[in-house]
Amino acid sequence: MNATIETSIELDDRGLVLECPKCGKRNRMSYEKLGATFRCSNCQTELSPPHQPIDVKSAAHFEALTSRSALPVLVDFWAEWCGPCKMVAPELEKVAGLGRWIVAKVNTEVLPDLARRFRISGIPTMVLFRGGVEVARRSGAMPAQAMRQFIEETNR
Repeated sequence: MNATIETSIELDDRGLVLECPKCGKRNRMSYEKLGATFRCSNCQTELSPPHQPIDVKSAAHFEALTSRSALPVLVDFWAEWCGPCKMVAPELEKVAGLGRWIVAKVNTEVLPDLARRFRISGIPTMVLFRGGVEVARRSGAMPAQAMRQFIEETNR
């Protein structure tokens, strides 16, 4: 998928909003149907789920994504000043590229209420959600292979 398309993914209350790689039309992938086949409403090009981490910009969007996504959601709680968080970023991109789950990033400096709500005491912390429920968490930097194994073991 085109990198410019990937960076244009946004969250709203109803789903992921992204541009068609062929015609540029903005399309919404509803959370409840993530994992299903989506087509551009304009040119019918098949749209794939995001293959990169998505920045969560509000608590409301976080709630909508984690509670309604048909796919598991791996959330990376991080901060700009955190060295290990920066080391994990390229590993998260590898994990997101597999497309079998959604990878989201919550900046704890921008959304401190979410960090408090989920009792994030160290970063980076990865939390896996299914149906709005936290099913597992791991703190500390880890390579993509360990993240993938963490998700797959928890998602059985």
